[in-house]
Amino acid sequence: MTPAFSICVYCGSRPGERPEFTAVAEAVGRWIGERSGQLVYGGGRTGLMGTVAEATRAAGGRVVGIIPKALVDRELANTLCDELHVVDTMHERKALMGERADAFVALPGGIGTFEELFEIWTWRQLGYHDKPVGILNSAGYYDGLLAFLDNCVREGFMGEWQMGLVRSGTEAAPLLEALVQEAGSRPAGDKLAEIV
Repeated sequence: MTPAFSICVYCGSRPGERPEFTAVAEAVGRWIGERSGQLVYGGGRTGLMGTVAEATRAAGGRVVGIIPKALVDRELANTLCDELHVVDTMHERKALMGERADAFVALPGGIGTFEELFEIWTWRQLGYHDKPVGILNSAGYYDGLLAFLDNCVREGFMGEWQMGLVRSGTEAAPLLEALVQEAGSRPAGDKLAEIV
């Protein structure tokens, strides 16, 4: 069965210190699954990654995991995925995640989450894709980052139009709904396959 939509979720391979982080990962997975969607994610069983994947699967959604060989043991590759792709490099992982998704959202996470978010946002700025990108600011986790980004605009290193290429929200359902709706209004096709 073809999924109604496909969302790439970037999030931590750790659970974080607050129960709200696990709760939001569960809510995101449940939202995707209950709407016959597909989760594209980093392929691990640990932390928020494992939580969002299990919640998607439990709610009837499809799960595509993409993990580099170097992380198979460290992040405990999730063999329960509908598709589990083990790739050679992080570059391959991110390009395949980009190809398989209609939209992207970052949940709380660490350096890997930040790097994936900023790269997919940069790719949109450069015209490699025109898929929506979101930041789910659960429990104020991204308050500091969003303030820093606003400062980048004030200091002249970014333009308002660049900030307009990413949307943020504090609640899962409205943000996910907006991303899926925006993805549905975009023309098919992009240049992600060319950047590997």
